[in-house]
Amino acid sequence: MKRTPLIIVTVLALIAGTYFADRATRVRPKVSVNVKADNPSPGASAAALTVAPDFTLKDLDGKDVSLSQFKGKVVLLNFWATWCEPCRVEIPWLIDMQQKYSARGFTIIGVAMDEEGKSEIAPYVAKERFNVNGQPLPMSYPIVLGNDPMADKFGGLLGYPTSILISRDGKVVKRITGLISYDEMASAIEGQL
Repeated sequence: MKRTPLIIVTVLALIAGTYFADRATRVRPKVSVNVKADNPSPGASAAALTVAPDFTLKDLDGKDVSLSQFKGKVVLLNFWATWCEPCRVEIPWLIDMQQKYSARGFTIIGVAMDEEGKSEIAPYVAKERFNVNGQPLPMSYPIVLGNDPMADKFGGLLGYPTSILISRDGKVVKRITGLISYDEMASAIEGQL
């Protein structure tokens, strides 16, 4: 019984060590600019804004999708996985936001991070319906097959979902790790439209 505090301290030290080692070894975005956004989201300082790195990934039909295709739009990159429960909570909100804001120059790019790749993701996207304002709807925004090198371009991932809001001029203005409220996410998007 005297070993219990020692075991607890050891486990906590291992968790803390893993967390800080992970943060220290993450690949940082290569392009950083100190600019002032026209309308940064709350909590984003001008010094924290960086140019979002371009990428090209395959969609579920095997076509190339790149961030540069959405130049001039507000983009929400949403890193998610089919097994992620908080992602399932968030997906109906994303479908709603895609419908609500797309006419104003907004899009979501869902970056699916399942290790199994297309064989897991494509059937999920084809089959699943989400309750959006009382209607069962499919994911209505582009879905691409993500990978670790692409995630590392954006500073790596500590969990799912992770969303990165990119302004019309290509700057990262907000990063969200984990589930936040619909209102907070909508407010950040509206601040960029």
